[in-house]
Amino acid sequence: MAEVAAAQSTEALKVTSIKSLAESPALNSVPSAYGFTINPNDEADPNDPEFAIPIVDMSLLTSGSPDQRSKIIHDLVKICQEWGFFIAINHGVPESLMKAMIEACHGFFSLPDEEKNEFKSGNDVLEMFKYGTSYNLALDKFLLWRDFFKVRVHPEFYSLYKPACFSEVSMEFSKRAREVALEITRAISESLGLGPNYIHNAMNMDRGIQMLAANYYPPCPQPEHAIGIPHHTDHGLVTLLIQNEMKGLQVEHNGKWLTVDGPPNGFFVNLADQMQILTNGKYKSVMHRATVNNKATRISIAIPHGPSVDTIVAPAPELLEKEGQAPKYLAMNYKEYIQLQQSAKNYMKSAFDHIRV
Repeated sequence: MAEVAAAQSTEALKVTSIKSLAESPALNSVPSAYGFTINPNDEADPNDPEFAIPIVDMSLLTSGSPDQRSKIIHDLVKICQEWGFFIAINHGVPESLMKAMIEACHGFFSLPDEEKNEFKSGNDVLEMFKYGTSYNLALDKFLLWRDFFKVRVHPEFYSLYKPACFSEVSMEFSKRAREVALEITRAISESLGLGPNYIHNAMNMDRGIQMLAANYYPPCPQPEHAIGIPHHTDHGLVTLLIQNEMKGLQVEHNGKWLTVDGPPNGFFVNLADQMQILTNGKYKSVMHRATVNNKATRISIAIPHGPSVDTIVAPAPELLEKEGQAPKYLAMNYKEYIQLQQSAKNYMKSAFDHIRV
């Protein structure tokens, strides 16, 4: 019944984009199709030391002394086990380039709906590019307070052809973000005692999937009754994220939701499902979500990095032997895992339930 109600409400609203709806002068409450309740009791106190977000200084990995590098790698063990999330600073990507990428995405979302609709496509998450609203209008039980686009930037680089500046900025930003992600992957690999190139080689990251996914969350008249993106984990190995000056990303830690804040030139880094599978559950794919606000538009850009689509991902045999463990997850082709995660039967559920041994 919920699906029918959402479909009817969607049709009544003639939803083309949340931007258009949010800019409607008549909007003073959240339409029922977007109804979602956030429990404020589930939110963490950001001043509680228990919720102090780990920070990783990337310059100590790339150009620090051997002792500094080994300390960061040692710290990553606890971070990846307990949080699955950290903020990367001093990573070498110019803040000016990060801001230019956000501006280019803002330029796209500011285009007229008919121009943005040129980029609409099917529901294959690995398509060259895709523009839409909510999540998947064919599946959504309630609508999400966001518009989005996704572009595949590796192993082949694709780009939106509007606005004019987008291609040049996204190519440079994607390349630089990839360098950071690969450095993080090397450090995580080393922290597992597997050698720096183990994950890169085992996951065929030379032809691994990298996406550039931008989200547009306009002001919402009742932010406590809507959601940008509900709780989920990412399907790849590691995701980098940047945002404009508005907060909204929340990560789950110790049973509470923490609103993430950080320096404007930092990357938010979260581990994803294939990393949890590869490490046999030692490292954590973090649950996260995007909330909305009633003050100003938030734009976030996620850069997920994954294995190649044909990689069979399973717990690393070398790690199982080292830790004396049996595998907790079944082996699965990465593309099939993505399709499983995106399917109707896993709507707002964990795909891990289907591959646990």
